[in-house]
Amino acid sequence: MNGGHDLGGMHGLGPVAPERDEPVFHADWERRAFALTLAMGAHGRWHLDRSRFVREDRHPVDYLSSSYYELWVKALERLAGEEGFLVPGEVEAGRALATPPAHAKPAVRAEDVPRILARGGPSERQVTTPARFAPGDHVRVKVFSPAGHTRAPRYCRGRFGTIVALHGGHVFPDSNAAGRGEDPSHLYSVRFDARELWGADAPRRDAVFIDLWEPYLEAAP
Repeated sequence: MNGGHDLGGMHGLGPVAPERDEPVFHADWERRAFALTLAMGAHGRWHLDRSRFVREDRHPVDYLSSSYYELWVKALERLAGEEGFLVPGEVEAGRALATPPAHAKPAVRAEDVPRILARGGPSERQVTTPARFAPGDHVRVKVFSPAGHTRAPRYCRGRFGTIVALHGGHVFPDSNAAGRGEDPSHLYSVRFDARELWGADAPRRDAVFIDLWEPYLEAAP
């Protein structure tokens, strides 16, 4: 979707300042937020694409004023409420006010966490139609304004690039996040000259590689 989260190429946000030797978690509550999100995901009531959309689906002021794990907590509260794990008043009370829903699964055990994380959530899927593009093809990213989650950043829409690799079929996030099913689609790596994206002031030899699904692309005229 077009929102405060899509910051690529946006002006006025200041320089990127990486933190040297940045810790995985800056506070214990962030560690707990991460663990709780993974544990709740084990119930199987939502998937990665939906959870990403819920993190994005908020007012830009709220999004930009929230830290990374604050967004995770806010999204988890919403998802848990939508799926019946959280009832009104429980967050304020700090304790359960209702019995778990019938679809709740047993709690994830600590000893099972490494195995669950190692398994991950592969998105590879079979696609019945042949790939429309091949390495070397020149393409243009379609100009569109999505109402829901998308993995096509605004800064590349309408820009021209070249297919450099085909990653096979993968879950199409735009459809999956909207509850319309996985709708597997071919996924490509597309090379863009930096000047095509950022203008004449960009370094002449620089390039950006973006993984883009086939529905985002059209043949270059």
